[in-house]
Amino acid sequence: MNIDLTDTTSSRINAELVKARRSLGSPATGMVLTLVIVTDEGNHYDALKAASGASREHPSRILVVVRRPGRSPRDRAQHRLDAEVRVGTDAREAGSGETVILRLHGELASHSHSVVLPLLLPDAPVVVWWPENAPENPAEDALGKLAQRRITDAAATEDPVGALSLRASTYAPGDTDLSWTRITPWRSMLAASLDQKHSTLHSAVIEGEEYNPSSELLALWLAERLRIPVERRISEGPGITAVRLETADGQICLDRANGALAELAVPGQPDRHVALQRRTTAELIAEELRRLDPDEAYAEAVSFGVNKLAAPDPAHPTPTAPAPAPAATATATATAQGGGDGDGDGKTGKSKPPAKKTASASSAGPSKKAAPSASSSKKAAPSASSSKKAAPSASSSQKAADK
Repeated sequence: MNIDLTDTTSSRINAELVKARRSLGSPATGMVLTLVIVTDEGNHYDALKAASGASREHPSRILVVVRRPGRSPRDRAQHRLDAEVRVGTDAREAGSGETVILRLHGELASHSHSVVLPLLLPDAPVVVWWPENAPENPAEDALGKLAQRRITDAAATEDPVGALSLRASTYAPGDTDLSWTRITPWRSMLAASLDQKHSTLHSAVIEGEEYNPSSELLALWLAERLRIPVERRISEGPGITAVRLETADGQICLDRANGALAELAVPGQPDRHVALQRRTTAELIAEELRRLDPDEAYAEAVSFGVNKLAAPDPAHPTPTAPAPAPAATATATATAQGGGDGDGDGKTGKSKPPAKKTASASSAGPSKKAAPSASSSKKAAPSASSSKKAAPSASSSQKAADK
């Protein structure tokens, strides 16, 4: 059942919801939470489709807030609320619950919390999701203050690494990011492989796409939990392609080259295939709605060594590697000693040249930096050879003197 309301109010929308439930023969709500989606006109369809898919596992009232402040001063001075109410499981976009699309025009777009507050389910948790253009501090946002859980997506921003740094600086209990949710299968599989093989860990390598915040979070999680150096390498994707753990007994490798099926190799055991398919947004939202308490593991991972993550410099783009040379590799070593230091840059390879560069805050750093001086002494060798080439000119001058 779809109901269109023009120039309406929150109380009228509530009345239409009650009337629609009674007409369908289900006066009780039977919903467990309220999901508020803050988006724009161009992205609200995909976000609503994902939320409707998640509502089949978590019956909820979905409130889609579409802000339309207007372009001209006249449009911004006016205010109007239009709503579209969808109730019933037979509608394709309605999902299992109730859906209300709120279009806030003019000045009303700046006061969306006053429109949403009367529509929240009583005595039920509230979750706010920003598919794109999340506020700098979700916990201090007017809508974010109404929620127990706030969901953002760093992968949807223009600067994913910078978005992670911002999330770390403004973190509050209840914040989470879909970039963290995407690595849940990777974390569970790696933890299971380490439980099967008890051995001393030396280092780890994460291979993934260049602009993939999930790769950064997985590297930070391993460095924070295992207290070992973690190296970040760039691959063609899709997403995260491989994780390699160097142990005293050999290498534990979880390789996913095609984005669907991965191969797990553990020393002393036969290689086996595991399912690591890239999940849809609806599956990610459904996972986040399963638990609404603060995610302490995410808080520790995003805060560990986040100062090593940096955005690329547009003025210095990454140069193209020569054809016979291997793919460009940039590493960010996040160690327990360097988690809070600021001497390592730990960039993700966006603005690095093809030569391999390691950013580390450990004591081994200065000795590695001394290598260029040795190479510079090698570069001085041609000058010595040039002096040898100058010897024939001296002998020729002697012959000229004899003549």
